[in-house]
Amino acid sequence: MLLTISGLPGSGTTTVSRLLSEKYGLEMISAGEVFRSLAKEYGMTLAEFGTLAESDDSIDLKIDERQKDIASTRDNIILEGRLAGHMAEKALKVWIKAPVDIRVERIVSREGSSFDGKLAETIEREASEAIRYKSIYDIDINDLSVYDLVIDSQKWDQFQITSIISVAIDNYSDV
Repeated sequence: MLLTISGLPGSGTTTVSRLLSEKYGLEMISAGEVFRSLAKEYGMTLAEFGTLAESDDSIDLKIDERQKDIASTRDNIILEGRLAGHMAEKALKVWIKAPVDIRVERIVSREGSSFDGKLAETIEREASEAIRYKSIYDIDINDLSVYDLVIDSQKWDQFQITSIISVAIDNYSDV
């Protein structure tokens, strides 16, 4: 089984991926955690590291190449990350979405800080990522046509989303 879970920051991809990982006994590979740990290693905020990544394609390429290699050589995994659906050829591909204000509330709850500060940082980060994805891969992050399933996490909680995806997994023939 190969499953990709993608979405913008605060949409719930990591939480849902962890729940699915536990339910199905799958290893989870998270691009976001790799990106956050690299930012920390560089001593930068996510926004600062995103700006650096705009001028240094090797950062995105390292993360994404690792996901491509894993997707093509291993079974029974969940690839979680913004571009995971683009990195795996044969997989059940899921995009989790939510409005920016809902996502920012979740980020503030998880990381602290003010809503306005995190909103500005999130908008800046997403704009930076959209530029990088277009320039490096010619991917429009807003084009969801590569995904088999798009779920709005404003409408369902993490357990309901896990149930929805579980139905898809249990009935999908190419995973």
